[in-house]
Amino acid sequence: MTNGTEGIRGAAAFVGAATDGIGEAPGFSGQELAIRASLKAMQDAGIRASDIDGVFGALSAESMCGVAVSEYLGIQPKYSNNNKIGGSTFLSLTHTAAMAIKNGLIETALIYYGSNQRSAFGRLAVSATHQSDYEGLYQPRFPMTSYALAASRHMHEYGTTREQLAEVAVAARQWAQLNPDAFMRDPLTIEDVMASRVISDPFSVRDCCLVTDGAGALIMTSAERAKDFRQKPVYLLGAAGEHWHKQISAMPDLTVTAASKSGPRAFEMAGLKPSDVDVIELYDAFTINTILFLEDLGFCPKGEGGRFVSDGHIAPSGGLPVNTNGGGLSCVHPGMYGIFTLIEGVQQLQGECAGRQIEDAKVALCHGSGGVLSSQVTNILGTEEVL
Repeated sequence: MTNGTEGIRGAAAFVGAATDGIGEAPGFSGQELAIRASLKAMQDAGIRASDIDGVFGALSAESMCGVAVSEYLGIQPKYSNNNKIGGSTFLSLTHTAAMAIKNGLIETALIYYGSNQRSAFGRLAVSATHQSDYEGLYQPRFPMTSYALAASRHMHEYGTTREQLAEVAVAARQWAQLNPDAFMRDPLTIEDVMASRVISDPFSVRDCCLVTDGAGALIMTSAERAKDFRQKPVYLLGAAGEHWHKQISAMPDLTVTAASKSGPRAFEMAGLKPSDVDVIELYDAFTINTILFLEDLGFCPKGEGGRFVSDGHIAPSGGLPVNTNGGGLSCVHPGMYGIFTLIEGVQQLQGECAGRQIEDAKVALCHGSGGVLSSQVTNILGTEEVL
């Protein structure tokens, strides 16, 4: 039996996926939303709680969430993990779950997240642990100021423009307009983005992610067992992560993220390259994220991201489908968005995305980012045709 990441390509598959409470869900705690999404994912897969023996996830307000969620659902897991590395957590947990499945530690995994950030706080809720003793003296608007620094540096280094940043927000909104579950679906233009309220130069409010409630859940099992489930299996072909810093002041280069390392390793494991990808789901907490990740993951050269997203290239009418659910900018962003990249990727490959469905999609790249461009994790998913 292999250990670590050896041999996990195609060893595990997603057989259930669901969301709950996207937008506003007053009256529910984050844990309750996660439970609701988990029950829906189990129903999607056609299994019961007693069939699950691995539990992986995170909640913003519960440090022992693996124990709490298992208790609520009546699961007695052989293995659980709720290690939090920010918004990339869930793409890291799929990697861990696949290793546990491959090595015979568990058979079926639940991966979950839930947050009532909008209903509970009405705004972005920031823990004091995020504030650095060194950066806090300057009273930054966390996390907006950190991402704004990266955007400003990219503009300085490569001539990226405010209009190009706005293109990202407009493309996300156009995808959201095709998604009935998306929180913001009103028309949005480049002029609207640039004229909206400034949050942290060069960002306006439309360059920044939503503050919503929401939950998501996924069911993973072995490739052998996956064929017996009601849903079309979506296989984890490649997974890799890396992190270089926590605070933005420790980031080696504001224009290069650790996705430049996680992406190539995930592609190598999958035996694929960027040109093989049919649909891309990126953690777009801010408009600069999409530009940086498209560069670092190999879809365009470093410094070309602004020009790459111009003229609607990543919008529904463009050549490259990016953030087809509307992303964190227009669909949902309940504190940590990463699990929603996976859910959209899985559902695209299952052909379940109706008006925004990418025709004949076989390969999806899902990428999560945590902190302030801190932790980067890349997952590459595929249908049986690309195993």
